Amino acid sequence: MANINGKEAASLNGEPVVKRPRENVQQDVSLRAPREPQNKVTVVLGAQWGDEGKGKVVDLLAMDADIVCRCQGGNNAGHTVVVDSVEYDFHLLPSGVLNKKAISFIGNGVVIHLPGLFEEADKNLRKGKGLQGWEERLKISDRAHIVFNFHQAVDGIQEQQRQQQEGKNLGTTKKGIGPAYSSKAARNGLRVCDLVSDFKFQPSSSTFSIQGDDLFSSRCYKMKPDQSKMFYC
Repeated sequence: MANINGKEAASLNGEPVVKRPRENVQQDVSLRAPREPQNKVTVVLGAQWGDEGKGKVVDLLAMDADIVCRCQGGNNAGHTVVVDSVEYDFHLLPSGVLNKKAISFIGNGVVIHLPGLFEEADKNLRKGKGLQGWEERLKISDRAHIVFNFHQAVDGIQEQQRQQQEGKNLGTTKKGIGPAYSSKAARNGLRVCDLVSDFKFQPSSSTFSIQGDDLFSSRCYKMKPDQSKMFYC
């Protein structure tokens, strides 16, 4: 402690510390005032087991968006969007694909049945002009897993087995979504990058067929040589 004018004051390294009155300390108010965020991310999340109207909400929000992303799921669900009295049905395509100023992105959490993707696009193209140029504004993650016809066959057979064994089923759409995610979790599925990388898709698909046989055969399905085409989209 130091003695200043007969009063004790705190000292630091032998030097007295003089406290300034608060009113003499300038405060930069701009540092405390909240700033308008430069970038915004809006998440549309359903918590009602589907049928909440997410597609319609995304379509409205997409009008002011630069990027519209779909993060998970497959073509088992559907979103209906009405634009200029034209009704569009989306299963894999993000609902924001109708916005010609936004980039639509299918993330690596989505499982993609490629024939279903192109059939969906062609079907909606015939309905109206809203989807024109979709292939130029759609980006697909090269880490997204592929749904094969094999997955759909497994899905249907597993559903039949549940009905026979338990007297009830899950009510699956038999689009192969569950088995495709099983392949992803088992780390033996094929991804979009396997289609476009180094021309090793054929060997990879052969390995996948063997691993898929091991994964599903004990439960419901046994691959046969003449059924190998079921592994292709």
